Amino acid sequence: MRYFLDISYKGTSFHGWQRQPNAYTVQEALEKAMSTLLQQEVQVTASGRTDTGVHARQQMVHFDAEQVLNEDFTYKLNHMLPESIVANHLYLVSDEAHSRFDATSRSYEYHIHISKDPFVNQQSYRVKPKLDMAKLNAAAALLVGKQDFCSFSKVHTAVAHFECDIKAARWEQHGNKMVFYVTANRFLRGMVRTLVGTMLEIGTGKQEVSWIKEILEAKDRKAAGRAVDPEGLFLTQVVYPVSVLGTQIV
Repeated sequence: MRYFLDISYKGTSFHGWQRQPNAYTVQEALEKAMSTLLQQEVQVTASGRTDTGVHARQQMVHFDAEQVLNEDFTYKLNHMLPESIVANHLYLVSDEAHSRFDATSRSYEYHIHISKDPFVNQQSYRVKPKLDMAKLNAAAALLVGKQDFCSFSKVHTAVAHFECDIKAARWEQHGNKMVFYVTANRFLRGMVRTLVGTMLEIGTGKQEVSWIKEILEAKDRKAAGRAVDPEGLFLTQVVYPVSVLGTQIV
């Protein structure tokens, strides 16, 4: 039987999502706990990979199990998972359901703090210069729509194309903190962090808002700004058609 599992994790202590031979990853920790619990080898497929240090409030994975799972599954699994990972909800889905290919949109947040705050260091990125919110939002507005985001992608990525359809992009300020919200049908490797790093150059007055258009037209990673550090990035939501999610068990 195939299941979807909704999980959250703090990425600070992990070398990203994907299992690696010489590094501790979220996938390794999750598969180890699930294989022990179910007494079978379990392999999970995620809606998308997250890099080293990146967090997820909602990551969706699918896996196959030989036995019928009930509401006790997430309770028992959470006792076996490290404190930095939590299993939230379990869904029984069709055998053809796929956590990556069936997702219709994904949402990310990038968190920034603009004055010293020792309580958010591993989950937010500190920016010292004053930022112009109007310019940041003007730049974000130019990202919306179906466009080629090659300039904002890591190089040497195995993708068929660089087109993404950004549904929404905006900045909000909450006291000492600023958050960039973005939703799209898909994201390229390193895309959100590069978008943020580029917009920060605009927000600090180093570049004009029109720079975004120039970067998109260039289709060259060297044209964009640097990628900001990973600790402020959160995968926050993965959306599927109702028909895909099937039955929520817990």
